[in-house]
Amino acid sequence: MEELLEISEKLTSGVSQRFKRYLYHSIAWNNRLIGIKGARGTGKTTLALQWLNQKQLPNNVAAYFSLDDIYFTSHSLLETVVSFYQKGGKISVLDEVHKYPNWAIEIKNLYDRYQDLQIIFTGSSIIDISRQEADLSRRALIYELAGLSYREYLEFQHNLSWPVLTLEEIISPRPKLRERFAADFKPLANFQHYLKYGYYPFFTDDAESYHQRLRQIVRIIVEYDMAEVRGFDIRNARKMLQLVYVIAQQVPFKPNIKRLAEKTQIHRNSMNNYLHFLHEARLINLLYPSGLSVSTLQKPEKIFLDNPNLLFALSETSPSRGTIREVFFNNQVSLQHVVNDSKSTDFIVEGQYHFEIGGKNKSKKQIKNLSNSWVVKDDIEYPVANTIPLWLFGFLY
Repeated sequence: MEELLEISEKLTSGVSQRFKRYLYHSIAWNNRLIGIKGARGTGKTTLALQWLNQKQLPNNVAAYFSLDDIYFTSHSLLETVVSFYQKGGKISVLDEVHKYPNWAIEIKNLYDRYQDLQIIFTGSSIIDISRQEADLSRRALIYELAGLSYREYLEFQHNLSWPVLTLEEIISPRPKLRERFAADFKPLANFQHYLKYGYYPFFTDDAESYHQRLRQIVRIIVEYDMAEVRGFDIRNARKMLQLVYVIAQQVPFKPNIKRLAEKTQIHRNSMNNYLHFLHEARLINLLYPSGLSVSTLQKPEKIFLDNPNLLFALSETSPSRGTIREVFFNNQVSLQHVVNDSKSTDFIVEGQYHFEIGGKNKSKKQIKNLSNSWVVKDDIEYPVANTIPLWLFGFLY
């Protein structure tokens, strides 16, 4: 236990407070049980340590425990936190909970037994945590941390701090968005770098090996994280990796379930479930028709990779600009809004706003007779009439 507390002290005191993710200011930190889930590499551990650092409490009162530490191979989570509590502990930050068997049951027991104990838990395996939410839903506030938005990337990498924009502000008929930015701000100067490298905060560690690390993360998610998923046969991990690879070469595309099953040797009756698993792991994004309820049994209308960085990491050839645009738009907007496939345009948002995505020369032909419709272009700096620059949708969080 003493060694765990020493590690906690070292990590907590050493975390930087220079940059905080968007979610930091949205979490109701006073709640007694908080869960933070999200894809691997998005910064959940740093976020939790930053909060713990700001509490400025001794490590025998507030401590960080990583459940992938070798200590927990011979000690239970329950006995560790109980011992910590009995010696004066009040706040436990539990990281990587998905790597510990029966974590949800033991956290539930701790919560029910000790009314003055606060628990914050994080986990990289979205699928596993999502499966456990039913057990904790009456007790915990669950949050999800996405990767960096373009706005966050500019602050994190270039110390350019700008306010979050709402969708309503972006589509306003008389936008005053130019006034929200400094006169010398060049919104496109760093956009291409973000699309290729800027979604996961660890890109600063080693840019040269960044895409290789992303490929390793995909493999870890499929081969290890999914092992705990009910309904997933781990013997099919190789087939699942092949499915991700096939999707990466074709996105966005309308899936032919029979053809996908033939290419990957995954039974067609299991295909929609497996696509759902990949979506929950934030490796792919499934786009469904507008107006229909979504279930794991329903075939998606289109399949995208989750974010543009994965496109560059997994595609055999350089992804097309059209694909990059659509993946970026879907990724940034779908965090807070319902995005569906549209018969008339590329996307329909919240069932009423139509968006057609393209380059500088994209015409308005497809939105000519549509109300609440906009052309989104990736080569312009600021809105003109009902034409909106693509980068602006990276300021939604």
